[in-house]
Amino acid sequence: MNYYVVDAFADKLFRGNPAGVCILEHEIPDTLMQKIAAENNLSETAFLYKNQQQYNLRWFTPTFEIDLCGHATLATAFVLCTCLEPHLQEVSFHTVSGILHVIRHGNRFEMSFPLRTPEKIPVTQEMIAALGTEPLEVYAARDLYVLLENKQAVKDFLPDYQRLSKLSDWMGIAVTAKGTDADFVSRFFCPELKLEDPVTGSSHSSLIPLWHEKLGKTDFLAKQLSERGGVLYCSMGKEDVKISGEAKLYLHGEIFVPEEA
Repeated sequence: MNYYVVDAFADKLFRGNPAGVCILEHEIPDTLMQKIAAENNLSETAFLYKNQQQYNLRWFTPTFEIDLCGHATLATAFVLCTCLEPHLQEVSFHTVSGILHVIRHGNRFEMSFPLRTPEKIPVTQEMIAALGTEPLEVYAARDLYVLLENKQAVKDFLPDYQRLSKLSDWMGIAVTAKGTDADFVSRFFCPELKLEDPVTGSSHSSLIPLWHEKLGKTDFLAKQLSERGGVLYCSMGKEDVKISGEAKLYLHGEIFVPEEA
């Protein structure tokens, strides 16, 4: 199968978040997709399968299938609209999180993602112990959203994955604060994988409504302060959020997998 690696939410190589994109000519078993994702060993590998005129998209980490992934969706749209079908300016992906629309605007790809407004919850001693710091506020949706004092506190945050794994009610942990050269900043940690995700589009399904409430704005420039760094252009809608970014192609090759694998 054709295989691509794309740096998503980046305007040049070696920044943003690398995602694998596998182009399927026919459906393959879930177990095989999981093996390929583990072999690729990127935070997410996307699998795109065109069934007549419908594009089906799924995402796998090295250990499990995920319900929503922003950077791998951006990477898939980039591959589809620049490498496979360059005439396309708009595409809809059928996913486990519903239909995701992507529109190309020059070098940027604008994704319409589900609106997942987080709920403010009490800060507990267990959270403080796991985080190693006392947050200003904490919000919960699919992930846990931890509001810190400022940008520097986000940059200085040191994750203890063993402790963070005790916050097992959430898939990931995002720390966030108001920005200085951006409207807000964040970092995202995956305790189960024991890693920091360079740029996390899906977390912005909840970060955007959170900062919409805090700042009273609908359009945002967001930055993720990982070592690689990433820039996201965001807006708040009535029923969804818009997340835009650029992408750069790093690799195109072939994966050779026997049918019996």
